[in-house]
Amino acid sequence: MRLTILGGGGFRVPLVYGALLGDRGEGRVTGVTLYDLDAGRLSAIARVLAEQAADHPDAPTVTVTTDLDEALMGADFVFSAIRVGGLEGRAADERVALAEGVLGQETVGAGGIAYGLRTLPVVDHIARRVAALAPDAWFINFTNPAGLVTEAMSRHLGDRVIGICDSPVGLGRRVARALGAERPRDAWIDYVGLNHLGWLRGLHFDGRDQLPRLLADQELLGSFEEGKLFGPEWIQSLGAVPNEYLHYYYFNREAVTAYREARQTRGAFLCRQQARFYDALRDPAAPALRTWDDTRAEREATYMAENREAAGAGERDEESLTESGGYEKVALALMRAIARDERTTLILNVRNRTTLSALDEDAVIEVPCLVDGNGAHPVAVSPLPAHATGLVCSVKAVEREALAAAASGSRAAAVKAFALHPLVDSVEVARRLVDAYRRAHPGLAYLT
Repeated sequence: MRLTILGGGGFRVPLVYGALLGDRGEGRVTGVTLYDLDAGRLSAIARVLAEQAADHPDAPTVTVTTDLDEALMGADFVFSAIRVGGLEGRAADERVALAEGVLGQETVGAGGIAYGLRTLPVVDHIARRVAALAPDAWFINFTNPAGLVTEAMSRHLGDRVIGICDSPVGLGRRVARALGAERPRDAWIDYVGLNHLGWLRGLHFDGRDQLPRLLADQELLGSFEEGKLFGPEWIQSLGAVPNEYLHYYYFNREAVTAYREARQTRGAFLCRQQARFYDALRDPAAPALRTWDDTRAEREATYMAENREAAGAGERDEESLTESGGYEKVALALMRAIARDERTTLILNVRNRTTLSALDEDAVIEVPCLVDGNGAHPVAVSPLPAHATGLVCSVKAVEREALAAAASGSRAAAVKAFALHPLVDSVEVARRLVDAYRRAHPGLAYLT
């Protein structure tokens, strides 16, 4: 079976390849094609993968290419983790938003809209090429903003594009451990929302929902990452455990202040850090895998540092650090279930159908799905409470305006997308954001 990775020169590709090295049995991936526009980054990551494979005689073969059509031909699965504009673009997204006093995080608020607007034309082209060259391939999307990008691609690929994220499963396992589950991976997670905008509303093991026990115990609530981030009292008020990204909504003022006071933004930090990594691997004598491991450890230790500082949550715990990068496990589980027709349950980004009555059937949501050889099928869930429904509908409306702006090139539609977002507090601010982002990103010149 052949896997193509778009964004094959990306820093986290070795996580995916490492997961493939541990896979056994029929239907495993035997060949990996890395596609990227940057040949230098491809070369660096290929070196890391070669060192990973050194002790695996049956390791999947690796080929690299800068030609999209060549990468897609013959693929059984396509995994996408591209970053249009690079980390320099992410850093610019943050700077522009913070200059207006609003959030510039890469998937939430103004930064997420800007990132989506420059990514949508690119993924639209990719989806068309996949439909033409690999119509039977399954497309697994991790490109952010994952829900928005998955919905855009579904217009060409239908249910053969599935979005993944590691946040919900990581949340579920942390809650399960706090509750003393012997096998946290086997707990049933009742979770629903949009990508980076969801709530854990139940967690079932030993024959019953254990979440009420957690909600009744402030000490237990304060023992894991999200409990420290949001505080036990707020979680009890919600009656559900929010995805960590909801901290940007519930504590927006504190988050923006922390970002503005930080020595550097997350995007600027990663831009400098990864530049050092890729520069180091220009030296053919540099130990590729060890250099990558050291860089990854630093990256994970600083994840959402501003939010933890604003909440007084302290450093990330050891289990959160060792579980980071779980998206590759989700991707592998998804591929195995489809390729081998092995039924499993995963939290995925798929078209709504009739799952959430407040949204239309084509809206992509993040929800538990039954997966088999025919793809991912969202399970029925109970309705969200009014406060969550309102937020989901509001952000989905923003995504739809972003899709309209990308399709039409309309600056007015882009302004509307920014202005309607709950974290942008003025139409005038929205107008200035669109114009500033157009100046910062050549990829947004199409908005007129």
